[in-house]
Amino acid sequence: MSEIKITIQETTNNTILKFNSTSVLINGGSYEFNNVDEAKNAPLVQQLFYLPFVKKVFVTASFIAIQRFDIVEWQDVQEEVKEQIEAYLNDGNVVVNEQKSSTKKEPIEVYAEATPNPSVMKFGTNKALTQVDVEFKNIDEASKSSPLAVAIFQFSFVKEVFISDNYISVTKYDMVEWNDVYGELRSFIREYLADGKTIIKELPKVTIASEEGEKAVVPEVQLEGVAGQIVDILDEYIKPAVAGDGGNIAFRSYDEQNKVVSVVLQGACSGCPSSTATLKNGIENLLKEMLPNQINEVVAIKG
Repeated sequence: MSEIKITIQETTNNTILKFNSTSVLINGGSYEFNNVDEAKNAPLVQQLFYLPFVKKVFVTASFIAIQRFDIVEWQDVQEEVKEQIEAYLNDGNVVVNEQKSSTKKEPIEVYAEATPNPSVMKFGTNKALTQVDVEFKNIDEASKSSPLAVAIFQFSFVKEVFISDNYISVTKYDMVEWNDVYGELRSFIREYLADGKTIIKELPKVTIASEEGEKAVVPEVQLEGVAGQIVDILDEYIKPAVAGDGGNIAFRSYDEQNKVVSVVLQGACSGCPSSTATLKNGIENLLKEMLPNQINEVVAIKG
């Protein structure tokens, strides 16, 4: 298993710092701890509270956010905290003992909802599934990251799986109609989540296909300049709308010279008959309006 790395990310609140992990920390959902007593089932969080400047800790599947007291500045202590978290994780320790923490079990609800893409059904749930959108084109991709996606691929009609914040979009082959199979799949997903089984075990690396057909790892998007503005606009105006239809628009790159934005269509947006209209009439026009003279075209690339 590769070494777990932690990266530091600033937030809009200068007392809060995010420590992003290359490994999944908890099985979906999130936890908030206000003091060491609340963290009795979270040994890493207990350790963090022993640091005198730690005020509050928030844990998700992909990061730990820590709020500090004003007795220190983050620049003086952040490297120490980062190293402590990395050392703890690389020793194979559990972040949160989720079985012990689940004293009150929430009932899991799963509903099926048609999307504009006739091949895709959206399965929404009242349980937080992931903080990082993940898409799997086949069971081999899923086997590296998501036991839940692997389980869904066991249904012979499943072609692709997309997992987002609180829903799963499933693409089917044309061999069946959704009316004949969605009920069984919905029941399966609900039982899987109710049993507390692992949703995502490892965060997949983002890749795109090159012109030669090979896949290359995409570096993390640097949120600065026009590219950063584009990501902010997508997050605020586009993603909530397409998420309602079980899809996602993921930013990939901005060609400053040619003023071309490249995005990846995921979930119900991938292969949707109306996706071209959404791309051109929706996203492209909005970006041109909000970033005048900075955008010539928006294109979709394969994920």
